[in-house]
Amino acid sequence: MNMHALKTENATAAPLPAGEVVRLPTPKPSFITSKVIPNAKNIAANVIPPILMIGLILVVWQILCSKPGATLPSPSKIRTEAYDLIVDPFFIAGPQDIGLGWRVLTSLQRVAIGYGFAAVVGILLGTLVGQSVWAMRGLDPIFQILRTISPLAWLPISLAAFRDSQPSAIFVIFITAVWPIIIITAVGIRNIPQDYRNVAAVLRLNPAEFFIKVMIPSAAPYIFTGLRIGIGLSWLAIVAAEMLTGGVGIGFFI
Repeated sequence: MNMHALKTENATAAPLPAGEVVRLPTPKPSFITSKVIPNAKNIAANVIPPILMIGLILVVWQILCSKPGATLPSPSKIRTEAYDLIVDPFFIAGPQDIGLGWRVLTSLQRVAIGYGFAAVVGILLGTLVGQSVWAMRGLDPIFQILRTISPLAWLPISLAAFRDSQPSAIFVIFITAVWPIIIITAVGIRNIPQDYRNVAAVLRLNPAEFFIKVMIPSAAPYIFTGLRIGIGLSWLAIVAAEMLTGGVGIGFFI
């Protein structure tokens, strides 16, 4: 009786079309598999290789400098003798006896002032040289000559002019960082598409509007490239200048 009823029910059910694919519901991925694991893999891929290389360098350094007669100290010896500077970088025991952190901050303050002046002057002069043919012909040869002068060669001139180590170091930073900013900014201004200039002429933009709305956005990649190179040169210049001028700073400490 039951078998007969089951056969009747199956006969009356609508058959599936031939070749139809039955779609199963897609399982919703969990938060761990969709977010946590991929982020952990990305972090590991960016963090683990530098850590391994630093560890390898320290191991090789330790092996080479632990031999008898080695002239340079090993990392373990540096850690032992510089422990106070590492654990307490902001102590103050006198005018010249201060922690390493204060010295770094003092140098960074000088870099910020000198680099800030270099950024403002470099962008303005680079815009002038890139925009004006006469300015380029008159100033570009001078810039190309002055930028080849060693930063430390400017130090005696700055000491003679300012008679103080603080403004002299800032001037050395300025004169070192300003040249790449000027030159690369000028290249960016000269590479502004002519279509942009034509649109600015049609809209009758005044020089200030043209500078803000057209020049700066178009030349921004070049400007930031010059700024990036300038900040690296600034840090190199301040360390070298402080080694010679004395006072407080990371260069004087070295």
